[in-house]
Amino acid sequence: MWQIFLGTLVLSLIHVAIPNHWIPLVAIGKTEKWTLKETLSATLITGFAHTLSTILIGIVAGLIGIKLSNSYSLVMRYVAPSVLILLGLIYLILDFKNSGHHHHHHADYEDGAHRPGRNSRIGIILSLSIAMFLTPCVEIEAYYFQAGLIGWPGIFIVSAVYTLTTVTVMIFLVYAGFKGAKSLRSHTLEHHEKLITGIVLVGLGILAAIVEF
Repeated sequence: MWQIFLGTLVLSLIHVAIPNHWIPLVAIGKTEKWTLKETLSATLITGFAHTLSTILIGIVAGLIGIKLSNSYSLVMRYVAPSVLILLGLIYLILDFKNSGHHHHHHADYEDGAHRPGRNSRIGIILSLSIAMFLTPCVEIEAYYFQAGLIGWPGIFIVSAVYTLTTVTVMIFLVYAGFKGAKSLRSHTLEHHEKLITGIVLVGLGILAAIVEF
């Protein structure tokens, strides 16, 4: 349980700290002259939209883990960690390939915020929520598969920790950004998200293979 909890917490913190999760909300809030309360409420809604799709897909992955665990517990003892390690290696390869190519994903949101006719707060929040819903956290999905080995309690832990961490940290970062804390714009983290995630996933996979459930 503690392994699932800590693993989910670490992956969630890395994922939500990426600037394209919260800078668009700060930029749009400033542009549309929203109050801090309005901006934070928009963050809450879009944050839950983002976690919802991740959880729905994750539950399916977790159920697969439960099914395979019940039938092939000995095999799954090594398959699940292998999935984490493999995914981690993929992220490391992607980071290596993309090194030197920096993309500021939040620019798309900011450009959209300046277009004429997009001054409706409800419309903007709906657009952001849909965008966030359609971009689930792939890193966590692999961990749902791992969590499925211990059944529904594991799936619940991942869902609860991921949701609370994501929404809470998003609100904090948007609040800080709204107040002008530009130092929180971690470009290093943004450019090397795949590298950091890959290292964490490989580490968690190795840990899962060594530590018995």
